[in-house]
This record gives sequence, structure tokens and C-alpha cells, in this order.
Amino acid sequence: MANQAPVRSFLQAAKSEETTPLRVVQMEGLVILKIIKHCKEFSPALVTGQLLGLDVGSVLEVTNCFPFPVREEDEELEAEGANYQLEMMRCLREVNVDNNTVGWYQSTLLGSFQTVELIETFMNYQENIRRCVCIIYDPSKSNQGVLALKALKLSDSFMELYRSNNFSGEKLREKNLTWVDIFEEIPIKVSNSPLISAFMTELEADTPVTQCDYDRLQLSTAPFMERNLEFLIECMDDLSMEQQKLQFYYRNVTRQQTQQQAWLQKRRAENMQRKAAGEDPLPEEDPLNPIFKPIPEPSRLDSFLITNQIANFCNQINGVAGQSFNRLYLMKALHEN
Repeated sequence: MANQAPVRSFLQAAKSEETTPLRVVQMEGLVILKIIKHCKEFSPALVTGQLLGLDVGSVLEVTNCFPFPVREEDEELEAEGANYQLEMMRCLREVNVDNNTVGWYQSTLLGSFQTVELIETFMNYQENIRRCVCIIYDPSKSNQGVLALKALKLSDSFMELYRSNNFSGEKLREKNLTWVDIFEEIPIKVSNSPLISAFMTELEADTPVTQCDYDRLQLSTAPFMERNLEFLIECMDDLSMEQQKLQFYYRNVTRQQTQQQAWLQKRRAENMQRKAAGEDPLPEEDPLNPIFKPIPEPSRLDSFLITNQIANFCNQINGVAGQSFNRLYLMKALHEN
């Protein structure tokens, strides 16, 4: 009789899925259209929404979503927003729609999404959902003819360090963590049912050129470039302020070490005199002395996030400038012909 494969329990299967790394985020086309519609309707205001779906092995399937109401700084309104989410989940469950939370989506302006608030939201979701993602959509960048949609998650090494709340230089060197190790981008795969694919084929126009193709040929990129440069200059100013904080900290540490050395030399000389007089020496460390109180080191988290933003703006400027040059050379060749 052939050897039968061992039957795994549900708990063993669940544990094996937890250890499987997330490889791809599979989104249905209808979900992407809902996200785009919600973000564009309220642009340039920033909006958020809930992602629903299933976590299957290395694939996170996003099958539905719904928008959050616009939040204001009011406790009563925040409570109403929480009740709204619970009511939406209950209604979806009654009509047999996937109501498992797998993350959230949010809009952004020119890619300026890497903030402390995003990290805190990730950590709050991680308390109940081990593998969750955030879908970022940028309406301003999508106006350039590109679908600016990306899926992000926090790296495991960064979450471990964030829970310890220690972003000192020594701890970062110990964990070998740099500013590029905060977020991980997960590839997005768009999935549609065969019926929807067949229906889209019937709706497809005879001409292969679409409005999105015409948008790519726009020669004017000045507004987009100007906003990117403005945000880049602001980030450079913020990074300069963070560097000044570190310089001020190191100056204080150097000053404190000089004061400690002077105090120790004075105490040792005093102890030599006491020893010569036959008296007991005094301790060489005084915890009550303010010069021995350690100076708290400023967190490097803000500087890491600002550096991420700077890299993002530079990449956007580089990409838009390269495409703009290509279009200008194309128009020059057409005029010459």
C-alpha cells in the first residue's frame, strides 16, 4: 500500500501560512476603479478607505473596498467613523461579500506619504492583522499618463526596532538598518473574472490609441516639476534641521565629557590629599551630579523618513525630465519632417 502523506492540522497550516512571505498583492480591477474614483473626487484632499479580501499563502487577494468618511478632529465624529466601518462590514457579510480586512488605501500628493502617521497606522493594523498592506494612489502623478498605484508594507526588521522605540545611531548600526529598509514595495497584479475580460474586449474601441496615450504626449510638465521642486526644497530644509539637532547633541556630549574629565581630575587630586591625611577616598562617580546624567540622543526616524521623501522626489523629477526630453526630441523630429 502506498505511503499516505501526513495530514496537517488547521493550526499547523495556519502557522505555515504565517511564515510564508508575502510575494504579490492581487487586486481586482473593480477595486482599483473604486480607489481611483474615490481619490479623484476629493483631490487634492487626502482620503482613505478599507481593503477587504483574503490572505492565501504568499498572495494577498484584494476583492473589495469601501471609502472612509472624511475625518475631523472630533471625538464624536471619530466614534461615528468607527461605527460606520463596523456597519459596513456587517452589511457586506450579510450579502456574502468578503469582509476580511487586509489593509487600507489612501491618496497622496506627489508621493509625500512617508510619514510617522503612516507607520503608526501600520503598527495599529499589525496588532490584529499580521500581513496587511497599504495601497497608495497618487492622482497628481496619474494625470501624467501613469497609473501611480503601489502596495507597501513595513519591513520586519524596522517593526522590531519600532517596538523597542530606540532609533539611536548605535542601535541602527547594530541592526544594520538604513533609510531604504523602512518600507517594502509589493508587486501588484490586476485580476479580472473571465466575464469581465470578455465584456471589456467587447467595449474596446477599434482604434488602439486611448486618451491615456494622448496624455503621455503632453509637452507641458512645468506645474508637476515645480510642485516636486517645492516639496524637495521643503524636505531639504527639514533634513537640515534634523542634522542641526544631531550636531547640537554631539556638541553637548563633547562638552559633558570635558566637564566629566575636569571633575574626575579634581576628585582624584582631592582623594590623594585625603589619602595622605589618612582619610577614606571619595567615590569617583557622583550620580547626583548633573554632569553625569546621560544626554538623550535624538531619534533618527524623522531623518530617515525625510531622506525617503527626498529620494522619492528626486526619482519623480528624474523620470518626468527624461520623458519630457524624449517628447521634445520627438516633436523636433516631426517638425523637421
